[in-house]
Amino acid sequence: MTETVGVARELTELDDHTLLRLHQDGDPEAFGEIFRRHRDRMWALALRTTRDPEMASDAVQDAFLNAFRRAGSFRGEAQVTTWLHRITVNACLDRLRRVRPTSDIADHDPVEPRDRHHSVDVRLDVRAALDQLPEGQRLALTLVDMHGLSVAEAARVLEVAEGTVKSRCSRGREAMARILRLDGAAEGPRV
Repeated sequence: MTETVGVARELTELDDHTLLRLHQDGDPEAFGEIFRRHRDRMWALALRTTRDPEMASDAVQDAFLNAFRRAGSFRGEAQVTTWLHRITVNACLDRLRRVRPTSDIADHDPVEPRDRHHSVDVRLDVRAALDQLPEGQRLALTLVDMHGLSVAEAARVLEVAEGTVKSRCSRGREAMARILRLDGAAEGPRV
């Protein structure tokens, strides 16, 4: 028992690249530490990408299984988190291509108007606005503005040029501003 605790403590002190290398070399615990470190962030990314908790969970499971199996293909040129973001986005896109959404958030209002709080309104408005953006803009904004990735990291995740990410973010922000009517023309978005 104390030996296991000692190994776990040692793994938590290692950086992601070292853990991945240990996993590649056959360490049975190393990938588990990578999973523990990044599962919540990858789930948040998957949820924002798929907009469905069940699909997001399945996509994260697919992503980590793929990462586990393909760890040998990691070249070490990017951060492990960037590599995991790419795998997670791909898993989400694969699932989205296989399944068509059965309803849209604009189709129903799950909260009674008299029970709404301003923060809930804002979240729903932003979510509805994101849903209206083209996939490329939505993914770029999600990675850069919501997950805090640099433009360079987002470009690696999306496998596009940095200028493309900048352009998609800029256009996406402009579209969001129009959709949300941040210019003050009205009190709320049209959904």
